[in-house]
Amino acid sequence: MAVSETHHVLARPDFDAPVRLLIVVAPYYKDIADQLVAGARAEIEAAGGTWDLVEVPGALEVPTAIAIAEQLSNFDGYVALGCVIRGETTHYETVCNDSSRALQLMGLQGACIGNGILTVENRGQAVVRADANGQNKGGGAAAAALHLIALTRRWGKARKGVGFRPGVGEDIRLAGTGKEPGTA
Repeated sequence: MAVSETHHVLARPDFDAPVRLLIVVAPYYKDIADQLVAGARAEIEAAGGTWDLVEVPGALEVPTAIAIAEQLSNFDGYVALGCVIRGETTHYETVCNDSSRALQLMGLQGACIGNGILTVENRGQAVVRADANGQNKGGGAAAAALHLIALTRRWGKARKGVGFRPGVGEDIRLAGTGKEPGTA
């Protein structure tokens, strides 16, 4: 007998100013990716936000694309989408663990990222989770990013410039030397 579960879902956040998100998707399984993107777009639009979409070859490239956008663009947040289905080798563990770890590390540095990269045992599980009218994991990832953006705005701290990243056009100088790296 199947057990029906219910999960608590946070109310959609409200924004005083528009939000702009980047959806980064690995469309290796195109039909699944399309459903994930549909769910993410609908959630962002329901919150009054806008989105851009980029495709990358695979789940391992999703964090890299987000890191590039975080450094060179002005998005408020990111939605990471894709699907990894277990195969016969350990490649599955590498892709799942490394993509998730990279996204988490960027999040700990202040990037607002919703992780919707499915990690499943088989195609059937992926189809159920991706369905925009079902489990809607793409919409859930977008909702997570929106909630993190709302927290960032609530606490009033700018995300750009957090840590030791130089701004565009700023020189990198080594501590205590007054010199740029690579100079004598």
